[in-house]
Amino acid sequence: MAFHSVLLAFLAGLALFSEAAPPDSKHPLFIKILDSVRGSPAPNVPVKLYKEAADGSWELLNSKQTNDIGELHELTTKEQFATGLYKIELDTASYWKRLGLNPFHHHADVVFTANDSGYRHYSIAILLSPFSYSTTAVVSEPVE
Repeated sequence: MAFHSVLLAFLAGLALFSEAAPPDSKHPLFIKILDSVRGSPAPNVPVKLYKEAADGSWELLNSKQTNDIGELHELTTKEQFATGLYKIELDTASYWKRLGLNPFHHHADVVFTANDSGYRHYSIAILLSPFSYSTTAVVSEPVE
């Protein structure tokens, strides 16, 4: 029954998330992190954005934290967000430890291909708990 409650909360958050995040022409990547334990946004989660280099290594593009409502808008710009493989790394351990919990995951990674069929806007939602995480994405049709 607890799983169903978490799933319903996640789906409700996604409905709100999908309506609250219109595409931003200047910042094509939008991140929303939700805390499934407290049933609220996850503020001050450290987030890093990497792009895969030609040699297969990960090049750090930017590092920021989510705001008070668990959102991050300015992780990259349209000019920086070229076609390629990207990794979003969330420092979940520091978030849970601030709340007095001992998490299983030290970080959560979301790896995805961007702009392979034209320039798009990406809205990525992450639902966190101390022992699991789930992600979903809303990807726009190609834009100019």
